[in-house]
Amino acid sequence: MPATPPMKGLIEIPRINLCRYASIHILAATKRCRALRKPEKHQEAAMPIQQVLTEQHVPVKIWTDDVDERSKQQLSNIASLQFVHHHVAAMPDVHLGIGATIGSVIATHKAIIPAAVGVDIGCGMVAARLSTVANDLDEKSLKKVFDQISRDVPVGRAQHGDDRILVDTARPFEPGLKALTDRHPQLLKAFGKFSKWTNQMGTLGGGNHFIEVCLDESGQVWIMLHSGSRGIGNAIADYFIQLARKDMERLMVQLPDRDLAYFPEGSAHFADYVEAVQWAQEYAMANRQAMLNLVLKALERHLPPFTVTTEAVNCHHNYVAQEHHYGADVWVTRKGAIRAREGDLGIVPGSMGARSYIVRGKGNPQSFCSSAHGAGRRMSRTEAAKQFTEADMARQTAGVICRKDKGVIDEIPGAYKDIDAVMANQSDLTEILHTLKQLVCVKG
Repeated sequence: MPATPPMKGLIEIPRINLCRYASIHILAATKRCRALRKPEKHQEAAMPIQQVLTEQHVPVKIWTDDVDERSKQQLSNIASLQFVHHHVAAMPDVHLGIGATIGSVIATHKAIIPAAVGVDIGCGMVAARLSTVANDLDEKSLKKVFDQISRDVPVGRAQHGDDRILVDTARPFEPGLKALTDRHPQLLKAFGKFSKWTNQMGTLGGGNHFIEVCLDESGQVWIMLHSGSRGIGNAIADYFIQLARKDMERLMVQLPDRDLAYFPEGSAHFADYVEAVQWAQEYAMANRQAMLNLVLKALERHLPPFTVTTEAVNCHHNYVAQEHHYGADVWVTRKGAIRAREGDLGIVPGSMGARSYIVRGKGNPQSFCSSAHGAGRRMSRTEAAKQFTEADMARQTAGVICRKDKGVIDEIPGAYKDIDAVMANQSDLTEILHTLKQLVCVKG
């Protein structure tokens, strides 16, 4: 099968008609949702930045005391780069990444670091509130919902069969990908086993990606899910990360970490990387919306009739965009962080057994108008798998219908930071609008 298969002849599965659920769409960045409740009083008091590293070209401002020395070194490495603008911001969920620290916000002059954007380009969250309430649910129906979602949305390495491809959603992405591969035919080899990008539209993936059915503080049901640009985004990212490394070697640029290799504006690959990353970010957002549609349809089969009562919140937390900060037009890379301009709505999830939050940004300039993207890991996947057991998983996810086997031990709540501590540490960045607790969690 060619790496960019033609859309001709693909069979479309029946798609959900969102008009039946009321108006649902991705919020414009500055649109406020008037239906959301006011923040609690304890959130109004701003907390100061808790640490500042000053030994490099620009300072690093950190919104937590809970940061290990290896992560500090990564942040310091980033701050040493001469094209980094004003300072580096580290969110309260900060933890070790590849090259760039997860939970970091990096503004750069006329350059982008592909590994800082990461391999899951456009990874993020989408959530929507339903008219369904707690009294409409019972354990039997929720187990049916879990099974139905697991059947309808491929997870882990699974993808849609050729007879279930979401044609209308995937088709608009074909011309852009073809233009990119015409200029970079090597990408066709890089795709390899990820060649069925059309089949992966509307699929979850594995790791920390999830689909949840939750209740908010008033007993209202929400759908929330976390995913990105799937295999195609990973292949694009890896290809350009390797190109950036080769460019640095050819130009004999000395870096504190080879994973901080970058493309300067005007260089041979800069424009193509920007085009590729924008393609993957749009694919990721469409992927989340497609899954939301599938999940709503799955719920329709097992719950009383419902409507979607508020617009969907769909936001990236691994991406790069052009923005204006501290008097300059810069490229802002959010690696495990969401945009939180004043009025922006966002989603900050906890772990499989903890609360999650719908938030509204306060537009704090010191964070480059950003927020944490979740709880953040406090231990590696390998360490978690060694330390915890299936019994631990069952105990820590009590009351949640989810996998509790050894295949998801690395996602156990105990492997993550305390989400409430994260939220307290960023009270100057966001206000909490809704508190969600999961009833169902589907993982790959």
